[in-house]
Amino acid sequence: MSFAELLYKIDYLSSEDQKMIRRAYDFAKKAHQGQTRGTGEEYIKHPLKVASYLANNELDAPTIAAALLHDTEEDSSVTVNDLEKEFGTEITELVKGVTKLGKIKIKKSWFLPFKFLQERQQKQLGYDRHLESLRKMLLAMSKDIRVILIKFADRLHNMQTLKGVRSDKRRRIAQETLEVYAPIA
Repeated sequence: MSFAELLYKIDYLSSEDQKMIRRAYDFAKKAHQGQTRGTGEEYIKHPLKVASYLANNELDAPTIAAALLHDTEEDSSVTVNDLEKEFGTEITELVKGVTKLGKIKIKKSWFLPFKFLQERQQKQLGYDRHLESLRKMLLAMSKDIRVILIKFADRLHNMQTLKGVRSDKRRRIAQETLEVYAPIA
Protein backbone atom coordinates (compact mmCIF):
# COMPACT_ATOMS: atom_id res chain seq x y z
CA MET A 1 0.00 0.00 0.00
CA SER A 2 1.37 3.38 -0.96
CA PHE A 3 0.16 6.91 -0.37
CA ALA A 4 -0.45 7.26 -4.12
CA GLU A 5 -2.90 4.33 -3.91
CA LEU A 6 -4.66 5.99 -0.99
CA LEU A 7 -4.87 9.26 -2.95
CA TYR A 8 -6.55 7.39 -5.78
CA LYS A 9 -9.12 5.97 -3.35
CA ILE A 10 -9.96 9.36 -1.84
CA ASP A 11 -10.75 11.12 -5.11
CA TYR A 12 -14.33 11.52 -3.81
CA LEU A 13 -13.02 14.09 -1.27
CA SER A 14 -12.40 17.77 -1.97
CA SER A 15 -8.89 18.95 -2.78
CA GLU A 16 -8.76 20.67 0.65
CA ASP A 17 -9.61 17.39 2.36
CA GLN A 18 -6.99 15.59 0.29
CA LYS A 19 -4.37 18.18 1.34
CA MET A 20 -5.27 17.63 4.99
CA ILE A 21 -4.91 13.87 4.54
CA ARG A 22 -1.52 14.46 2.89
CA ARG A 23 -0.47 16.48 5.96
CA ALA A 24 -1.64 13.66 8.23
CA TYR A 25 0.31 11.12 6.17
CA ASP A 26 3.48 13.25 6.22
CA PHE A 27 3.10 13.78 9.98
CA ALA A 28 2.58 10.05 10.66
CA LYS A 29 5.45 9.06 8.37
CA LYS A 30 7.80 11.39 10.23
CA ALA A 31 6.52 10.19 13.63
CA HIS A 32 7.06 6.53 12.69
CA GLN A 33 10.41 7.12 10.95
CA GLY A 34 12.71 4.16 11.55
CA GLN A 35 9.99 1.98 13.10
CA THR A 36 9.10 -1.42 11.71
CA ARG A 37 6.33 -3.88 12.47
CA GLY A 38 6.80 -7.50 13.50
CA THR A 39 6.50 -8.44 9.84
CA GLY A 40 9.58 -6.35 9.07
CA GLU A 41 7.79 -3.79 6.93
CA GLU A 42 7.93 -0.04 7.55
CA TYR A 43 5.49 0.97 10.27
CA ILE A 44 3.78 3.61 8.08
CA LYS A 45 2.34 0.78 5.95
CA HIS A 46 -0.01 -0.12 8.82
CA PRO A 47 -1.76 3.26 9.19
CA LEU A 48 -1.85 3.53 5.39
CA LYS A 49 -3.68 0.21 5.17
CA VAL A 50 -6.10 1.20 7.96
CA ALA A 51 -6.85 4.48 6.15
CA SER A 52 -7.27 2.55 2.90
CA TYR A 53 -9.96 0.29 4.40
CA LEU A 54 -11.88 3.37 5.50
CA ALA A 55 -11.43 5.09 2.13
CA ASN A 56 -12.90 1.99 0.47
CA ASN A 57 -16.09 2.87 2.34
CA GLU A 58 -15.81 6.56 1.47
CA LEU A 59 -15.53 7.82 5.02
CA ASP A 60 -14.91 11.49 5.69
CA ALA A 61 -11.51 13.19 5.68
CA PRO A 62 -11.14 13.55 9.48
CA THR A 63 -11.70 9.79 9.87
CA ILE A 64 -9.09 8.94 7.25
CA ALA A 65 -6.63 11.45 8.72
CA ALA A 66 -7.19 9.99 12.22
CA ALA A 67 -6.60 6.50 10.80
CA LEU A 68 -3.23 7.66 9.48
CA LEU A 69 -2.43 9.19 12.88
CA HIS A 70 -3.99 6.54 15.13
CA ASP A 71 -0.71 5.14 16.49
CA THR A 72 1.35 8.34 16.62
CA GLU A 73 0.55 9.22 20.23
CA GLU A 74 1.01 5.67 21.48
CA ASP A 75 4.03 4.56 19.42
CA SER A 76 6.10 7.71 18.96
CA SER A 77 7.12 10.90 20.75
CA VAL A 78 4.05 12.75 19.43
CA THR A 79 1.79 14.16 22.16
CA VAL A 80 -1.92 14.95 22.20
CA ASN A 81 -0.95 18.63 22.23
CA ASP A 82 1.10 18.14 19.04
CA LEU A 83 -1.90 16.55 17.33
CA GLU A 84 -4.23 19.27 18.59
CA LYS A 85 -1.97 22.04 17.28
CA GLU A 86 -1.49 20.40 13.90
CA PHE A 87 -4.92 18.89 13.23
CA GLY A 88 -7.45 20.42 15.63
CA THR A 89 -9.90 18.96 18.10
CA GLU A 90 -11.98 16.66 15.88
CA ILE A 91 -9.10 14.55 14.58
CA THR A 92 -7.32 14.58 17.95
CA GLU A 93 -10.46 13.28 19.70
CA LEU A 94 -10.74 10.46 17.16
CA VAL A 95 -7.10 9.48 17.73
CA LYS A 96 -7.51 9.64 21.51
CA GLY A 97 -10.63 7.45 21.28
CA VAL A 98 -8.84 4.78 19.25
CA THR A 99 -5.91 4.86 21.69
CA LYS A 100 -8.29 4.37 24.63
CA LEU A 101 -10.01 1.42 22.96
CA GLY A 102 -6.65 -0.17 22.22
CA LYS A 103 -5.94 -0.43 25.93
CA ILE A 104 -8.85 -2.80 26.56
CA LYS A 105 -7.65 -6.40 26.77
CA ILE A 106 -9.14 -9.73 27.76
CA LYS A 107 -7.74 -10.91 31.08
CA LYS A 108 -5.05 -13.56 30.49
CA SER A 109 -6.28 -15.62 33.42
CA TRP A 110 -9.38 -16.58 31.44
CA PHE A 111 -7.27 -18.69 29.08
CA LEU A 112 -5.93 -21.02 31.76
CA PRO A 113 -7.20 -24.63 31.66
CA PHE A 114 -9.76 -25.48 34.35
CA LYS A 115 -9.45 -28.61 36.53
CA PHE A 116 -13.03 -29.35 37.47
CA LEU A 117 -16.20 -29.01 35.42
CA GLN A 118 -18.06 -27.09 38.14
CA GLU A 119 -15.15 -24.68 38.52
CA ARG A 120 -15.03 -24.32 34.75
CA GLN A 121 -18.74 -23.53 34.56
CA GLN A 122 -18.37 -20.81 37.20
CA LYS A 123 -15.34 -19.37 35.45
CA GLN A 124 -17.16 -19.47 32.10
CA LEU A 125 -20.01 -17.42 33.55
CA GLY A 126 -17.47 -14.90 34.83
CA TYR A 127 -15.70 -14.92 31.46
CA ASP A 128 -18.97 -14.29 29.60
CA ARG A 129 -19.77 -11.38 31.95
CA HIS A 130 -16.26 -10.02 31.39
CA LEU A 131 -16.68 -10.17 27.60
CA GLU A 132 -20.05 -8.45 27.74
CA SER A 133 -18.58 -5.75 29.98
CA LEU A 134 -15.76 -5.21 27.48
CA ARG A 135 -18.23 -4.90 24.61
CA LYS A 136 -20.36 -2.39 26.54
CA MET A 137 -17.26 -0.47 27.59
CA LEU A 138 -16.08 -0.26 23.97
CA LEU A 139 -19.40 1.16 22.85
CA ALA A 140 -19.73 3.52 25.80
CA MET A 141 -16.20 4.87 25.37
CA SER A 142 -16.87 5.68 21.75
CA LYS A 143 -18.78 8.91 21.73
CA ASP A 144 -18.22 8.94 17.99
CA ILE A 145 -18.93 5.85 15.86
CA ARG A 146 -15.93 6.75 13.69
CA VAL A 147 -13.64 5.72 16.57
CA ILE A 148 -14.99 2.17 16.42
CA LEU A 149 -14.74 2.13 12.62
CA ILE A 150 -11.06 3.11 12.83
CA LYS A 151 -10.50 0.49 15.54
CA PHE A 152 -12.18 -2.20 13.41
CA ALA A 153 -9.97 -1.28 10.42
CA ASP A 154 -6.93 -1.32 12.71
CA ARG A 155 -7.89 -4.74 14.08
CA LEU A 156 -8.53 -6.09 10.56
CA HIS A 157 -5.03 -5.16 9.44
CA ASN A 158 -3.52 -6.47 12.67
CA MET A 159 -5.27 -9.82 12.08
CA GLN A 160 -3.92 -9.94 8.53
CA THR A 161 -0.36 -9.41 9.79
CA LEU A 162 -0.38 -11.75 12.80
CA LYS A 163 2.49 -13.78 11.36
CA GLY A 164 4.85 -11.13 12.71
CA VAL A 165 3.68 -11.61 16.31
CA ARG A 166 4.66 -14.15 19.00
CA SER A 167 2.32 -17.16 19.10
CA ASP A 168 0.92 -16.40 22.59
CA LYS A 169 0.11 -12.83 21.55
CA ARG A 170 -1.41 -14.11 18.27
CA ARG A 171 -3.79 -16.31 20.26
CA ARG A 172 -4.79 -13.44 22.56
CA ILE A 173 -5.40 -11.05 19.66
CA ALA A 174 -7.40 -13.65 17.73
CA GLN A 175 -9.45 -14.50 20.84
CA GLU A 176 -10.21 -10.81 21.50
CA THR A 177 -11.20 -10.35 17.89
CA LEU A 178 -13.60 -13.28 17.95
CA GLU A 179 -15.13 -12.60 21.31
CA VAL A 180 -15.14 -8.80 21.62
CA TYR A 181 -14.89 -7.14 18.21
CA ALA A 182 -16.76 -9.59 15.95
CA PRO A 183 -20.02 -9.49 17.96
CA ILE A 184 -19.97 -5.67 17.95
CA ALA A 185 -19.31 -5.62 14.20
